[in-house]
Amino acid sequence: MHIPDGILPLPVTLGGYAATVGLAWFSIYMIKRRQDPRENIPKASLLTAVFFTASLIHIPVPPVSVHLVLGGLMGALLGFYAIPAIIIGLFFQAVMFGHGGLTTLGINTIIIGTPALLAHYIFRFRNTAPADPKRTGFFGFLAGSTAIALSVTIFSVVLFTNIPAHMDPETEMTAILLLIAAHVPLMIIEGIITCMTAVFLLRVSPGILDGV
Repeated sequence: MHIPDGILPLPVTLGGYAATVGLAWFSIYMIKRRQDPRENIPKASLLTAVFFTASLIHIPVPPVSVHLVLGGLMGALLGFYAIPAIIIGLFFQAVMFGHGGLTTLGINTIIIGTPALLAHYIFRFRNTAPADPKRTGFFGFLAGSTAIALSVTIFSVVLFTNIPAHMDPETEMTAILLLIAAHVPLMIIEGIITCMTAVFLLRVSPGILDGV
């Protein structure tokens, strides 16, 4: 899900940074509108660490393996705080683990951050009726799985439309399609993780889910 350096042309990477700046500005604007903008900073810090280490957890899906992303979980539990958290997490993943790159930090933020915000709005639908474990779990699963589906879609479109000239288009397209298929089980896994986390928090500390 991380696009490395050297794959995308300069205009695309610059466009990714421009879009990320706009997304970050809007997110911070929405955060500042809250009664206490600092209230969720400890929760955001904790989930940034979780997001940062998630890429180390690889799941074998023969003939390849995929790693956890947790964009849906970030969006469901953090709302607009998810965007700065994802930017920080992606930066340290690129610097420390070599996942992604600095030139593609912007486009990778869009790939994971935009679906995280969608997950935020999906999870908020649970508030249209009194919260209960089944309802919370359902929208948690939907938020987690939908975020991965959208991330894979954006990721695939970016690569499909920017295959380097020195690479064989048919080979690269086959590889991308294989990668898409490999992420289908991950959609279910991340949906379950988000579902279980949301239900657990509802039972032990429901205040964490309030006001997201």
